[in-house]
Amino acid sequence: MDEKASLLEQLRIERPPPTPAGSGRRRGVRTGLLIGVAVVVLAAAGGIAYWEVSQADAVPVQAVVARALAASGTSAPVVGSLLDASGYVVALRDATVSAKSIYKVTDMLVQQGESVKAGQIIARLDDSNVRAQLEESQAQVMQARAALAAAKLAADDARPTFQREQKELAEGLISPDAFDSTKTNYDAAQAAVAVAEQNLAVDEAAVVINQRFEDDTVIRAPFDGVVTAKNAQPGQIVSPQFSGGGGLAEIVDMNSLEVDVDVSENFISRVHPHQPATITLDAYPDWHIPAEVIAIIPTADKSKATVQVRVGFKQKDPRILPQMGARVSFLADAQANDATGSGSSSTGSPSGAENTTVVVPSAAVETSGDTSTGTVYVINGRAVEAHTVRLGARSGDNQWILSGLEAGASVAVGDLSKLHNGARIRLSQ
Repeated sequence: MDEKASLLEQLRIERPPPTPAGSGRRRGVRTGLLIGVAVVVLAAAGGIAYWEVSQADAVPVQAVVARALAASGTSAPVVGSLLDASGYVVALRDATVSAKSIYKVTDMLVQQGESVKAGQIIARLDDSNVRAQLEESQAQVMQARAALAAAKLAADDARPTFQREQKELAEGLISPDAFDSTKTNYDAAQAAVAVAEQNLAVDEAAVVINQRFEDDTVIRAPFDGVVTAKNAQPGQIVSPQFSGGGGLAEIVDMNSLEVDVDVSENFISRVHPHQPATITLDAYPDWHIPAEVIAIIPTADKSKATVQVRVGFKQKDPRILPQMGARVSFLADAQANDATGSGSSSTGSPSGAENTTVVVPSAAVETSGDTSTGTVYVINGRAVEAHTVRLGARSGDNQWILSGLEAGASVAVGDLSKLHNGARIRLSQ
């Protein structure tokens, strides 16, 4: 009996306990929550996949903030500058004063840095040899004058005899042969006078030459200026090739100082004669000196692709020295500003940006054939907006923008050839 009961117990099917009322509804809720979570997970995964695909197509760029010109430092170009170029202060009139021949210096009467006037004696050379030659030529002049006087006296003595016999020949009192002898003597006396006069002229010319040699031993300043170099001392032997052409001294006319700069051929169209400019010396970066374009040298340097431009100072100052480094900012006159200002345009540029002068890195500006305008890409969220801007000066790695962009705007720096208006970007570190 126990065995049968045990068998029946093994063959019994276990049934779950009865479900309380309302339990089916809670099971449905749990199932719905599971499905919702699955949907959210799938949507997030899809979003991540879409973001990764969109980021793969975005152009990597860096964001740089456009700065106002005033915030760029004292070395920034002047507001309104169309172009910047670097060069050096040079003197239009300078002279290396030297001897005309080989001489020994006896006196140096000036020092380096001293101001001199035109005609002022700055050095004396040994004149012992040329003085002796001068005295010799003067003695020869005296001798020539004595010879001329003797020749004239002989001619005067021969004249009465010649005139008397000429009259007697006409009256038939003497023979022609006798008159010919008298005429020969008279002609010889006249020729001797002419020869003596020529000899005197030669000797007098020799005196003039030797006097010039004597004058050359006194070295004078050719013009008003400042002695920038003193290359000789008393006792030295000097010549025109002395000290590698350095001469006795170097004199510079400080009133003839100007700045010579090399302007790239791509930007020479922005420069014209009499154009206003501003010169800033490297030694005085806060001092902006009014200037004006003197001339554009009508030839280009093919090795550097530049054209030389001469710029003159409108103000003279003793602080301006030859060979100083300088930067020239070429300015636009009112007519040029009006013309270029009215023609400038921008795509999507904010109101009031046309009159804002800002600075951005040169790498943030895309240029084409027209060097007066360019394109910058302003970052707007995950995309960029193309702005056409009017370009000003370029200094080192910085580009000044005269209009089309306002200070504070974030611009893209990177491979600008891949950007266009509305292009998607991603910011890189």
